[in-house]
Amino acid sequence: MLKEFKDFIMRGNVVDMAIGIVIGAAFGAVVKSFVDNILMPPIGLLMGGRDFADLFVVLKAGVQPGPYPTLEAAKEAGAVVWPWGVFINEVVTFLIIAFAIFLVVKAINNMKKKEEEAPPAPPEPSAEEKLLSEIRDLLAQK
Repeated sequence: MLKEFKDFIMRGNVVDMAIGIVIGAAFGAVVKSFVDNILMPPIGLLMGGRDFADLFVVLKAGVQPGPYPTLEAAKEAGAVVWPWGVFINEVVTFLIIAFAIFLVVKAINNMKKKEEEAPPAPPEPSAEEKLLSEIRDLLAQK
């Protein structure tokens, strides 16, 4: 059973899938950082200088009454909040990742299409055809 498991793990598809998952997770972290730290701060600045992740609605005030300056302050006070700004950040992150995957899949499909459109190489002549060609060439020389 251990040998079967080892054979399963060492198959190309499983290793390729594992590499894809690791790279995908790293790519997701990079995109999340891009959205949270590069893309959303200017958008928040355009919206009045607020951090986009701190946009929320208080559904129920906490032990300490609001208003709360940040989402963290509201959570620390025990307030029940609806953090819609965080959700918007996650949607933007998802859209960027989905678009990047779309571009990769489109490039792969284009490469496959070009391979399919390329005319196949003519088949190698059989031994009989080679022999007949040699006989023809010898007769042409005489």
